[in-house]
Amino acid sequence: MKIVKITTALLFLSLTVMAQKNKVSWVSTTNDKVWVTKTYIPENNKKAADLSISIDTKNQKQKIDGFGGCFNELGWDALGMVTPKEKQQILNDLFDLKSGCKFNICRMPIGANDYAVNWYSHNETAGDFAMTNFSIDRDKKRLIPYIKEAQKINPKMAIWASPWCPPAWMKHSKHYACKANPEFNDLPKEWSSTEELVSRFITEPNYFEAYALYFSKFVKAYEKEGIPIYAVHVQNEYNSAQNFPSCVWKPQDLGIFISDYLGPKFKKENPKTQIWLGTVERPQLERVTDILEYKNAKDYVTGVGFQWAGKGAIKAVHAEYPKMQLMQTETECGDGSNDWKAAEHTFGLMKHYFENGANSYMYWNMVLDETGKSQWGWKQNSMISIDSKTKAIRYNPEFYLMKHLSSFVAPGSVKLATTGNDENAIVFYNAKENKVIVLAYNNLDDKQDLQLNINNKNLKMELDAKSFNTFTIGL
Repeated sequence: MKIVKITTALLFLSLTVMAQKNKVSWVSTTNDKVWVTKTYIPENNKKAADLSISIDTKNQKQKIDGFGGCFNELGWDALGMVTPKEKQQILNDLFDLKSGCKFNICRMPIGANDYAVNWYSHNETAGDFAMTNFSIDRDKKRLIPYIKEAQKINPKMAIWASPWCPPAWMKHSKHYACKANPEFNDLPKEWSSTEELVSRFITEPNYFEAYALYFSKFVKAYEKEGIPIYAVHVQNEYNSAQNFPSCVWKPQDLGIFISDYLGPKFKKENPKTQIWLGTVERPQLERVTDILEYKNAKDYVTGVGFQWAGKGAIKAVHAEYPKMQLMQTETECGDGSNDWKAAEHTFGLMKHYFENGANSYMYWNMVLDETGKSQWGWKQNSMISIDSKTKAIRYNPEFYLMKHLSSFVAPGSVKLATTGNDENAIVFYNAKENKVIVLAYNNLDDKQDLQLNINNKNLKMELDAKSFNTFTIGL
């Protein structure tokens, strides 16, 4: 018995030394056991693995800029329901650069979106083309405090902004909504239409000029608050008529706005702030090219942002504009289920976007109350839920999924092309630290063996059933 025990101990010691030599770290999450740190021990058998992925660190694709979510008013209100200590912990879990999700690029609305407390813009004074009454005072109650708390944790966080709707007086209907819904808005039925490719914005020079000034004043006002806006996306979902703040645009009209008004304005007054075409929520390539190819519009545009059905356009846009930066701007928000199935769906979105050129990936609502409801009736998912009655805090599966990527894939890493059984894996390379990062999902109800062939070196590990796994492998 002593000889057997000694032999077993020596074998374990030998395998441990091999694991340390490979410098492998491993974190795994299932629906029942989240964020479990595992010890990688090389398997000693020659049994063929269920899955095999080949990785060549020289086969590099796009650079990764980072990850984040959106600062929304209802998120800040939800955070106000817990104790200061609990609130700080949630913020740390999202933004801390050592132990949190390490979010470094985040979104915010320009004026109200569907997760605002109610409708507002930064200037509802009709006919104020000079923007004399422009003000961000409303944002000082919720959005600015929310962002500043995040900045305390990560001072270098980049913030980008997009409007859901211009000031209502700039639309033909004089109303923030495009689709009437008596339960949630008072838009007259005669102005209600879900027709696409028809601008609701008043496309006249004085309105274009005023709206460009509106964007410029927003950037300058936030800069004064110590919040630089690194980019604006010109319109959230410019094809979608919603019962909440929205504005449908004809693509050519957005091209006119960018080329003749916003682009020249920013070049002169806001040169540090990028202009992006976003957010694209339709799969048709021409709804992007009709904007970018209008005169010199694309010369002012740094990147294109996609969400929802826009996932059907990113591959074609990447092929048409290979030097254009690309962003997944809003992960699909579901129906408030906040369950494992939602995380599975989001993983599929991550795989699709990164395989088709995305440089960054955004979650939507980082924090909400337990209902997940917007003021306009839609119940949606969030990374973290806070119960308004019990004040209980719940970290949902998508929180851990986001962390499985964002806390390991540092800005500046590159996406790697892979071969083999890579349908449920996304692989990155950090040249600075000479590390490969693999996010692998076992989508089966049984365990699976995974073999990674990295630069002709093999590693094999057993994945738990229905588990997300991040491996960081030092080379």
